[in-house]
Amino acid sequence: MTETSFDAVLAGIGPRLRTLRQQSDMTLTDLSEATGINVSTLSRLESGTRRANLELLLPIAKAHGVPLDDLVNSKIADPRVREEPQKVGSMTIIPLTSQPGNLQAYKMILAPTEDIREPGTHEGYEWLYVLSGRVRLQLGDRDFVMGAGEAAEFDTHIPHRFSAADGRPAEVISLFGKQGERVHLRAAPADRRG
Repeated sequence: MTETSFDAVLAGIGPRLRTLRQQSDMTLTDLSEATGINVSTLSRLESGTRRANLELLLPIAKAHGVPLDDLVNSKIADPRVREEPQKVGSMTIIPLTSQPGNLQAYKMILAPTEDIREPGTHEGYEWLYVLSGRVRLQLGDRDFVMGAGEAAEFDTHIPHRFSAADGRPAEVISLFGKQGERVHLRAAPADRRG
């Protein structure tokens, strides 16, 4: 490692320390109490006016419950989701999230088909957004045709099924919560909409 790259690694430690502390909802005083390092030293570490060393970084890493490498390593992990597409009937399902948890996102490509399946039910809550084409959504005893830019949300305990409409392919984004989480969209107040 050259001296320039070593200096760059050291310069990046302060901002990472501040970010980690803020993500942990800790004040400098909280961190001081957890590490035994005085507030002034912690503040100077975060601002970069105090050079980091193992004696200071080890207790900080321990207080946050992270490996020491997380404090000094400036490499950013590849953020791209690389899940393999799955073919289910006439649908190609592409996972857009890979983290564990209740809310999952998928892109679905719906091929035209003479699908005669009955609508099904399962645990959860689903939100669909049509990217392109037209989608037929059967929900309970209702039947809807949605075009690009339209969205729907529904409890998956209601018998449902969606497919490409009009004999042409369609693409949708699906957000699905296994535990019944609803998607909350933020919108401008009515008087600010144009």
